[in-house]
Amino acid sequence: MIIGRLTGTIAAMGLDHVLIDVNGVGYVCQAGTRLLSRVHAGETAVLHVETKVTEAAITLYAFGTDEERAWFVRLQDVHGVAGKAAMAILDALTPAELMDAIALGDARVLERAKGVGKKLAERIVLDLSGKAPPMGRFGRFDAASAAGMATAPAAAATTGPRSEAISALVNLGYTQGDAARAVAAAASTTDDKEVGPLVKAALKELSR
Repeated sequence: MIIGRLTGTIAAMGLDHVLIDVNGVGYVCQAGTRLLSRVHAGETAVLHVETKVTEAAITLYAFGTDEERAWFVRLQDVHGVAGKAAMAILDALTPAELMDAIALGDARVLERAKGVGKKLAERIVLDLSGKAPPMGRFGRFDAASAAGMATAPAAAATTGPRSEAISALVNLGYTQGDAARAVAAAASTTDDKEVGPLVKAALKELSR
């Protein structure tokens, strides 16, 4: 059985985990500081979960958005990045910041994460550069976020439109790397984060 999402009441919180009560059953999930800062004991929450099964244990990793969960999985495609390091990176960077760092080749940004040194940061950027951003478990990212956040949409900081803009540019014949860099640059210069305006701004970047 793979658990992908839990909706229930936050029963207790620790330094690196959260206990969520779902219809009388308590699930202990590993959680980063980003999620722990958004939820509160006694409140209802929706947790997006990645289940890791080993011979020794079944571990649940919880996130406030499906996008954070997807990046948690993608980061572990890189040799040397395990669950602890991936969680630390997502505590230090939002998915949007992570996507931009990879697209722009800025490994120093990843060094903000606890336990991530220069060599590992450079390997992450090198290995993930030019690859399509991760998708949600069933395609587009679920907009639902963890309860208890005062500004859930802002906290989610979804990169969905960016991913779609990159895909649109790739379909026009640009490479994944060029498209990602152009969209990252466009996102920093325009306040409109919808797909259409991002594509137009990115095309201007590519024409320079």
